[in-house]
Amino acid sequence: MSKYHLAEINIAKMKGVDINDPIMKEFVDNLDTVNKLAEESEGFVWRLKDDTDSYNATSLNPYNDEQIIINVSVWESIETLEHYMYKTFHSEFLRRRKEWFQKFGKAHTAMWWIPAGQIPTMEEAVEKLDYLQKNGPSELVFDLRTKYPMPVDA
Repeated sequence: MSKYHLAEINIAKMKGVDINDPIMKEFVDNLDTVNKLAEESEGFVWRLKDDTDSYNATSLNPYNDEQIIINVSVWESIETLEHYMYKTFHSEFLRRRKEWFQKFGKAHTAMWWIPAGQIPTMEEAVEKLDYLQKNGPSELVFDLRTKYPMPVDA
């Protein structure tokens, strides 16, 4: 069993004024299905959820911006996360993201290694993304283009 898991945060800025905007309807209508699929995927460990819904975190607003939604999750590896992202029904929503989301202009996904069994806080995830946006990828936090391998304990 691995000593580390992969934590990730991704954020998106909606085209709608908030999650209830009609432009977001199809995305919202499928959110529970996509999130449930994540939870049933091989390598899934944990996902941030709000207190009001069993499948999403859309009411959480760490950026104080009603147009930004976040997702924080933990996976056994980069490979299991990428399989979910690119080889399942989720990939359809990635392909269509321009229908619902604006170009963000900054890093919108950050990943980092955590000890297995640890769960990141929303605040920690936001700090990691902020660090990546300011400093670029490193062993501390990285993105999908510049990945760093799981740490090897000495």
